[in-house]
This record gives sequence, C-alpha cells and structure tokens, in this order.
Amino acid sequence: MADRKVDKETGVETTGHSWDGIEELNNPLPRWWLWCLYLTMIWGLGYVIAYPAWPMVSGATEGVLGWSTRANVARDIEEHEAKNAPLVTALLGAEMDTLTDDADLNRYAVARGGAVFRAQCSQCHGSGAAGAKGYPNLLDNDWLWGGEMAQIAHTIRHGIRNDTDDDARYSEMPAFGDILEQEEIAATVEYVISLSSPDHDAALATTGSELFADNCSSCHGEAAMGDKDIGAPNLTDAIWLYGGDRETLTYTIVNARFGVMPAWGQRLSEEDVRAVSAYVHGLGGGE
Repeated sequence: MADRKVDKETGVETTGHSWDGIEELNNPLPRWWLWCLYLTMIWGLGYVIAYPAWPMVSGATEGVLGWSTRANVARDIEEHEAKNAPLVTALLGAEMDTLTDDADLNRYAVARGGAVFRAQCSQCHGSGAAGAKGYPNLLDNDWLWGGEMAQIAHTIRHGIRNDTDDDARYSEMPAFGDILEQEEIAATVEYVISLSSPDHDAALATTGSELFADNCSSCHGEAAMGDKDIGAPNLTDAIWLYGGDRETLTYTIVNARFGVMPAWGQRLSEEDVRAVSAYVHGLGGGE
C-alpha cells in the first residue's frame, strides 16, 4: 500500500495503520503460533471426516468412524433394560395388592415409579404430590376412587372422565343451578358446611339437610361420606378438591365439576403404570 513505510528504528515495514501517531509494525507471526494454527486446522479437518459434523436436510454426515451419541444412549438403555429384565418380569407378574411383600421388587417399583411420576404426573399433582385446586392431594388418605394399590393402578391406567378409554372412571355431578332455586342452593351449602365445621347457620342447615337427602344422598350417601364406586367425595372430613368455603361450594353445586385425567395406560408401559402405582401408594396415603 502507498502509505506503508519502513520504521527507521526497527527497519520493519509498517502495516499502514496508525493510531494517534503510533504506527503498527508488520512483524511476522511467531512460528509456534502458526504451527498451532496449522495443527488445529488439520485436527478440525480430520474431526469432520471421522465424526458426525455437517448438518444436512434430515440429519448430519455420519463420519467414517460411524460414532453416534444416539447409538451410545440406545446401547446404554438396552444394557440397563437387560439388567432390570428380571425385576420387570416379576413386576408384571406380581399381584398389586401383595407387591409390598417383596422388599426388593417393591423398592425397584417405587424408584422407577418416582421417576415416572416426576416426568409425567408432577405437572398436575405437584412435585411433592400434594396436589392443587382441582388436582387431588396424593399424600392423604382421602381417595375418590379408592387408594388400594390395584385401585390406584386402574385409575392411572384408564384415567377419569376422558373420552379415549372405554374403561375410564366415570361419574358426573348434575348442575343443580338448573334444578334448585337460589335459596335452596344456599341452604344446601350451609348443610354441607355444617358437616365439617361448627361455623354455620343451624336453622338454614336444617332446611339444607332435607334438600341434601332429596337431591344429593343418592351419590354422597345418607351420611354424606361419599361413595368410591362412583367417585363421590366424602363431605364430612373438611378435605376439599376445589375448596370448602361458601362461595366455592355454591359454584360447585350450581355448575358442578368435571375433572378429567388422561388414560396413562395408552402412554406408559404396563410396568411403568404398576411402578407409579406403587410409588403413589407408598407416599403415605395409600389404603
């Protein structure tokens, strides 16, 4: 370039770049640095030839070594499944209600079920299985459809009120807003509150008890203790799925509830269904 010149003190040609009067010398790169660069380029070229590297439309170049992280993972999974095969076979053949009799098998089932629960169930029931509004707490002993191991497995396998499994647990509460008058609903709410709380209007609850007997006892029972065969909740224990205050109970009676649970038997293997049943049963609330 025209503006290049030789530095008088060093005798080295400049690059033509100048900052505040300071000119850059055009010194050659150190040989060791150049050799590192060349070796890096050679290494990189060899790597893209030997290993998967260049992205294509539906994958990547495979490389002459045929190395694959997917294949490694698949191999590890196969090895893991082979080691656990005897336990899986035992789990599939075990009676669910006697699973806890085999300590080693139950330990394996609970560990496997815990992993399944965290991946598939915690989004609704919570990471600690304590549930949320509309999603049952799995830690207590209050079960809509029964908390024995086999009952839990059936619920997980077929789900609740879904339209994909003919064996899904199914029940439906009427929307009493179309059946009862507003005053009658208020009286029924007061009676339901009286079943588990002293904070209620006794006179209104007395009226509500008659309405309850005529309209609700066929599902919840004369003593309002529920019916697990049809998923009718116990109304006497102050454990509420949606809430037990007057406003929430009024909404429930007027509009009804219709919670849906997927049929996990269509998504999980049978051994995973059994394992997560064992895990849920072992959380502390299983019957």
